[in-house]
Amino acid sequence: MNDNINLELNPETIRYIINMAREFHAQEQVSIPEEAMSPSDDWAMQVLANHEGDSTQDELTIAIQDLEPDQQVQLVALMWLGRGSFAVDEWDAALKEAGDNWNTNTAEYLIGTPLVADYLEEGLNQLGY
Repeated sequence: MNDNINLELNPETIRYIINMAREFHAQEQVSIPEEAMSPSDDWAMQVLANHEGDSTQDELTIAIQDLEPDQQVQLVALMWLGRGSFAVDEWDAALKEAGDNWNTNTAEYLIGTPLVADYLEEGLNQLGY
């Protein structure tokens, strides 16, 4: 574990979210574009709306929504770390940006991100979990 970074999220909770995200994204009918069709499209919300009533999506959404806002911020920063948007030594900057952009659609943003499970897992690995 990186001694300088203390997650306020239990790594087991993150692993549960990773497993649920993998299960949801592995479904044959789930298709999430790499990029929005146009800059104004809220594509994550549109894609996920097509899966309303999906019990896996519902469970994953609830797991993320049940986190405190500061924990959701850490989850987004962790995804960005694993995606390569930030380095470990930029953790504070990632947290600040995630905090500045936090809103009630965090679950939709995370679930609608292609490879979110891989990014979260890589983020955990980089932090030594």
